[in-house]
Amino acid sequence: MHTRDSVMASSNPVFGDDKPVDRKASLVGSINPSRAYERYVLRRVIDAMGSPSFTVILWDGFSVAPVHKRPIATVHIHSHAALMLLLRYGDMGFGDAFSDGSITVEGDLVGFLVEAFQNSQPPGLAGLVKRLQQPKPRANTHDGSRENIHHHYDIGNNFYQLWLDAEMQYTCAYFPEQEMSLEAAQQAKMDHICRKLQLRPGDRVAEAGCGWGGLARHMALNYGAKVSSWNVSSEQVSFAVERARAEGYDDRVTYVLDDYRNISGEYDVFVSVGMLEHVGRDHYPALGEVVDRCLTADGRALLHTIGRNRSRLMNPWIEKRIFPGAYPPTLGEMMDILEPHRFAVLDVENLRLHYARTLQQWLVRYDASYDEVVDQFDDEFGRAWRLYLAGSQAAFLAGALQLFQVLFTRERNNTLPWSRQHLYPG
Repeated sequence: MHTRDSVMASSNPVFGDDKPVDRKASLVGSINPSRAYERYVLRRVIDAMGSPSFTVILWDGFSVAPVHKRPIATVHIHSHAALMLLLRYGDMGFGDAFSDGSITVEGDLVGFLVEAFQNSQPPGLAGLVKRLQQPKPRANTHDGSRENIHHHYDIGNNFYQLWLDAEMQYTCAYFPEQEMSLEAAQQAKMDHICRKLQLRPGDRVAEAGCGWGGLARHMALNYGAKVSSWNVSSEQVSFAVERARAEGYDDRVTYVLDDYRNISGEYDVFVSVGMLEHVGRDHYPALGEVVDRCLTADGRALLHTIGRNRSRLMNPWIEKRIFPGAYPPTLGEMMDILEPHRFAVLDVENLRLHYARTLQQWLVRYDASYDEVVDQFDDEFGRAWRLYLAGSQAAFLAGALQLFQVLFTRERNNTLPWSRQHLYPG
């Protein structure tokens, strides 16, 4: 969830080398029947979810099915150990057990996860235990950010090329027409951002977190901008630099392998797409200072980020296994970036359902390339990333995640459009 919702702290003795110690045991199918207390607790957990529309079947055939509903999915728990992972560690246990194959889901995986997200904070003691188990995101210091980004983005460009569009856009697309292709929607996203920023030929642009360089390329080739882009992912920067050199626009775009906090110079435009969720709340003041020192008096700026409607940490399994250091902010928390420097908000847009559709298309492409993913890595990696993509789609559909675009400028800038017509080209 760019912008991408779905661990326990590593100091917990149950987690040895960053995985539950009984994880391997969960792979072994149980031959003994389920115990009475296991069946009782399972029923209580499912009842607490409000009679969800899925069936759960244990290894011995014991099942809990929805009442007066047709199940949208069937969850198979293949061993006693897998059930214990689920009951003891919740999201973390489910994620690990799904990844190693000891829990499988037959039917509508996304629909099942939507129902799970809608009851992501159980009431009473169960909710308290879950909150106490929730770890804080990994630190996003200079070194921490580099490590966190490496964990997620530097696993190989070939992997992402299997299921992203040709421009390697790993952020929310924009679908002005719901049935348009992913490629067209990603182009529409970049144009949407450029129009919001009133991008003009000759504009100097600072980009924080450039991904594989697609937006900078688009700004330079289609709007005549001069772009400097910062990123700490060596894999992404190498890809972007090589493409710019090969296609002959390296005189208009500079890709810098460095932290956003080291951005220097003066710019007409500041833009960050899909990076803020990596920054961390503790570092919002630093980001605000960067924008303040580099933006001209009439400069425009835009932040595009996964967000939430209320303050919450990232799903523990995603934080631990997939996306370390991630924190989706609320709109109120984003103001901690803007208000100390008296920036004026010009436009706020929520593209939540657009991200759900983007993830739907990514998942279709991912499934079509699943065998290649497994060949590159292994079955456990393949299942984990399928859960990540499906869970992210479900989180946007359930409203657990939002996608904010916030446009802002300096408070005394009066060179502003009188209407929003520039966003809607004829």
